[in-house]
Order: sequence, then structure tokens, then C-alpha cells
Amino acid sequence: MRVPTGIQGLDELIEGGLLEGSSTLIAGGTGTGKTIFGSQYIYNGAKDYSEPGIYITFEEGEKNLWWNMKNFRWDVAKYTEQNMMKIYKVSMIEPGEFAARFNSEIERIKDMVDKMNAKRLVIDSTTSFGMWMESDHEIRYSLFKLAEELKEMNVTTLLTAETLGGKSQLSRFGVEEFITDGVISLYYRPPRRFMMVRKMRGTDHNKDIHPYDITSHGLEINTQERVLWESLVD
Repeated sequence: MRVPTGIQGLDELIEGGLLEGSSTLIAGGTGTGKTIFGSQYIYNGAKDYSEPGIYITFEEGEKNLWWNMKNFRWDVAKYTEQNMMKIYKVSMIEPGEFAARFNSEIERIKDMVDKMNAKRLVIDSTTSFGMWMESDHEIRYSLFKLAEELKEMNVTTLLTAETLGGKSQLSRFGVEEFITDGVISLYYRPPRRFMMVRKMRGTDHNKDIHPYDITSHGLEINTQERVLWESLVD
């Protein structure tokens, strides 16, 4: 079964949507619109598909996220009141405390998913893990553990990752692309933005690079225009 993102132009590139229960990495540098991508996925799920969703943020404050969504004139208040949308801000974790907090945060997320009967989940961002962990081993272990827990929850998940902007880089830690079922790379080459579906398990996905815009409605992908890989200069 497919889970439509509702993002203009995207679903036609991935056979109608994401595979139900899958996890997809949204990777890109600063200014590519990763947070908008995730917010739009959650909002569209509530509005267009009656699917409850939770946005987990390690970075952005809850008020800022709501404010950003309202800038697109999305009726977030309506769907929040109907318990169709929820934002959960993970409080700051001191270095060295992440391992102890990790399991409790996972259980809290599971509880929220169960209570809402959530079908969609966004985790923004996996890059934050590196700020709070003391070793690469801890980072990798936690990311693999997170992937296992997401499979058990059977929610269709987007995970964002901040990259340094290079066109060949898929993630910050070199692990995320292996633990997820799909990877969508976002690129910002001022004044234009581009996207490419790099991987999507079980899907005959489009393999071209397409430009996209951030409009008053959110992300809109121009599937009619294709861009050469060579034109994405690092």
C-alpha cells in the first residue's frame, strides 16, 4: 500500500507515494526546505488523507514550527484540535546523557503514536544525534536502534539530515542512507533548488533531477523539467 505525500509533483515520481511502514531520509544542506518538506507531509496527511501524524523535533522550537506552518496558510489549529497533528520537541540533552535518555524518548514516541493511532511520523533531524553523543559508535548504534523501533511502530516515517551541501553526500554520518528504505536528496544552488530520488526500495522511482520551488503552498516539484547531474556544481 502507498502513502501519498501530497507534495505537488513528488508522488508521481515514486509510484503514487511512499511504501506504508517505510522510512525515508530527506537529506540536504541549509536552505533546501527539509523542515517544510516534513511539515507538509504531516499536514497533508491530516488534511487530505485523514491520517494522524507526529512531528518530532530535536532542533526547532514548537512555536517556531507552528509559526512556519501558518505562514503557508495551513489550518494547523483545526487539525491539532482534532488530534490529527502533533509536534513534540525533545528537550536539550547534555553530552553523555543521550544513551540514558534514548530509550525513554523512544518509549514516549511509541506512546504518542499509539494514543493518536498515528500513521505518519517525521524526525527532524538525525544530525542532532551527533551533537549529543560522544563517539561515532554511539551515533551509529542509536541510528540503527531507531530504525528498528520505527519498523515495529509501523508508521511511515521521514527522517531529515543536514548535509554539507555536496552533491554526492547522502547523509552526515554515512549511516542514515543504509538504515532507511528511501533517500531523497535536496540541493540548493542559488537561486534554484533541485531534488532527486536517490533510493526507494520496492519502487520503480524516477531517477532524474528536477527543480522545485518553495511557494505560498509549500514545496512544488516541476516534474516536466530535468537537470543534468553535471550542472549541480559543488
